[in-house]
Amino acid sequence: MAVTGIISALIVGIVIGALGRLVIPGRQNIPIWLTIVIGVVAALIGTAIATVLGVANTGGIDWIELIIQIALAAGGVALVTDRYGKRRR
Repeated sequence: MAVTGIISALIVGIVIGALGRLVIPGRQNIPIWLTIVIGVVAALIGTAIATVLGVANTGGIDWIELIIQIALAAGGVALVTDRYGKRRR
């Protein structure tokens, strides 16, 4: 993976992770690096799901793919927040 690919993955991870975090109500006590990791993973899995569904490459903004990625990130943030909070107590 080239340096530009890594930088792109980090930027996408930041955006998707942040959007996933915004969808979840309340405060999430997880570090920003964990939000980025969740965002990157959600973006990768979301793209794979969108590809299987045939909605990954459309003639414009891939809204369905983006919604899938944000939903996965929100689920990941919720799951990790619950587990991370229990571990930190």
